[in-house]
Amino acid sequence: MTRSLPALLMALATAVLAAAAGGAAAAAAPAAATTPLRVMPLGDSITWGVGSSNGNGYRGPLYNELTADGHPSDFVGTLRGGTMSDPDNEGHSGYRIDQIAALADASLARYRPNVVTLEIGTNDLNGNYQVSTATARLKSLVDQITADVPDATVLLASLIVSTSSGEEQHRAAFNQAVPGIVQSEQAAGKHVGFVDMSALTSADLSDSLHPNDGGYQKMADAFHRGVQAADSAGWLHAPVSTGGPVLSGIAGKCLDVNGGSSADGTHVQIWSCDNAPAQAWSAYPDGTLRAVGKCLDVTGKGTANGTKVEIWTCNGGANQVWQAYNGGLRNPVSGRCLDDPASSTADGTQLQIWDCNGNANQKWSLPTT
Repeated sequence: MTRSLPALLMALATAVLAAAAGGAAAAAAPAAATTPLRVMPLGDSITWGVGSSNGNGYRGPLYNELTADGHPSDFVGTLRGGTMSDPDNEGHSGYRIDQIAALADASLARYRPNVVTLEIGTNDLNGNYQVSTATARLKSLVDQITADVPDATVLLASLIVSTSSGEEQHRAAFNQAVPGIVQSEQAAGKHVGFVDMSALTSADLSDSLHPNDGGYQKMADAFHRGVQAADSAGWLHAPVSTGGPVLSGIAGKCLDVNGGSSADGTHVQIWSCDNAPAQAWSAYPDGTLRAVGKCLDVTGKGTANGTKVEIWTCNGGANQVWQAYNGGLRNPVSGRCLDDPASSTADGTQLQIWDCNGNANQKWSLPTT
């Protein structure tokens, strides 16, 4: 008998999760059910909760299910919506995949979730926006998320049913590609799980695109199963630090991204410490120092004294590696240290690299929390 597409997706999802659990079990014991979860619900209006009676969407019942399992849970994001006690999320109504990608770096760097629930693509298909490359954009977004938060589990969901002819003509092909994206991510050693949303039917919709309360409950149940599978696979670990200020040896001054901008090439400067997101830095295991979703970077891969520093998309370059050295930060490829020119106390002074000398203008204290 020929199986339907939902049945095939369910079978493939089961195989993917089973393989992941088997492979991970050899490397790590399953996490305790009380592992704290910092969850970022990421996506469009379905993540926001349009169509639910209380605005909580799937987030409300998922929070309750995770809490009932014993996980201390903190939902995170720049938006707040719904009546639930923890309404933080990153659900942007009307957004396509590329629009979520444009904001993801800064948000992920700020909150450092250890679980990301991702439902995105509806607006690409419904708006007939470059549909032929939609799944490629989805794969790129998942790559971006796993690079930004390599310690996190990403739960990638298939798109829910709709009654929009614009979306429905493309949805089956889009959904058919999603498990393959998950498989390729897992083959690369990344903690990405597939969440099958085929249980929803047109009876679970409040309009042509958005679930009603019953539909959102089904979504919550599906994401909950995804978290449980990740837990069994040993993927869940306590959230890492969300970062903090890098203090200069010059009293009252901190390492700062100009204007808090995440644009490549933005100056990194000295500024009075103010605990703003522009001063929230995280040290990563690969030797990078990151803020606003980007890496501290020596401009143009320069090695000469006086070469300025900036933020740039993290790319694995040696000019983005920093090592602790004599109370400061040294870029090993140049052998020079992060330096505040002439020990300036003027807010906005762009920093540089310079021969390491151990002076106060080269002292930098990394965040401890």
